[in-house]
Amino acid sequence: MEPILNSQLPEFSVQAFHNGAFKTVTNNDLKGKWAILFFYPADFTFVCPTELVDMAEKYDQFKAMGVEIYSVSTDSHFVHKAWHDASESIRKIQYPMLADPTGTLSRALGVYIEEEGMAYRGTFVVNPEGKIKVVELNDNNIGRDASELLRKVEAAQFVASHHGEVCPAKWKKGESTLKPSIDLVGKI
Repeated sequence: MEPILNSQLPEFSVQAFHNGAFKTVTNNDLKGKWAILFFYPADFTFVCPTELVDMAEKYDQFKAMGVEIYSVSTDSHFVHKAWHDASESIRKIQYPMLADPTGTLSRALGVYIEEEGMAYRGTFVVNPEGKIKVVELNDNNIGRDASELLRKVEAAQFVASHHGEVCPAKWKKGESTLKPSIDLVGKI
């Protein structure tokens, strides 16, 4: 299997439910900005709404960082609308909800479960050049944390704009980074 980190986001075109309307979203819509593709198994489930609401509650922080969030499941855009209309929690979502009913995008990013027809919990942070910089995969019974994802995006953005610097474990915005050199070997 080819490594997905630093690979180019594949070409795609999918339907989405966003701000009360249906629209088409393509890989070209992600170019020129930071983006998160946030895959989850299915609408009308148990862990999924907790994650999507967690992301919705951090959406303004992501937007302030120039990041767009795209949730993705193998449900259709019609099911996304039905879930939005039926759930007070899901009505909080302001980011696009992408539909991947054929599993094409899920397969392309290696999160599709063939025998179940749905995706694993996969998170992909994509830089403005369309390269995948962060990948997180969880089994479907393990929810994710938007605060930790926010920290990872801050680190990815920092190293993208500070050539030669790296972010150590537990790094938070504003803390010290490292500049790898022969002088640091064995001292950390």
